[in-house]
Amino acid sequence: METQSVPVDFLPIIFQVIVALGFVVVTLVATHFLGPTRKTADKLSTFEAGVKVVGNARQPFSVKYFLVAILFVLFDVEVIFMYPWAVNFRELGMTGMIEMFVFMATLLLGFIYILKKKALDWN
Repeated sequence: METQSVPVDFLPIIFQVIVALGFVVVTLVATHFLGPTRKTADKLSTFEAGVKVVGNARQPFSVKYFLVAILFVLFDVEVIFMYPWAVNFRELGMTGMIEMFVFMATLLLGFIYILKKKALDWN
């Protein structure tokens, strides 16, 4: 027997979204009107973890920084896929082991490619 969803079934979800958005709006408006508005030169200046500001914030910086960050996220997310495999290692048997070796070989090939292209060299 197939169950059918009716619009009334979604009312709790819609109500929760409205309450959450309402809370955000009320909090932002309340802090804007109730908070202190003392503007000083120190508060209006750029802050970078205690380091004195030098130059313009719009200066370009190397694409290598973004490349390393993207590669880190890519390999980090792929390693996360190994945790469910480790938890279910016994149930997956030899087939699961072979699939993980293929997955790790693919990761290793990608890593070797990155090293050959010298994507991780900062110079």
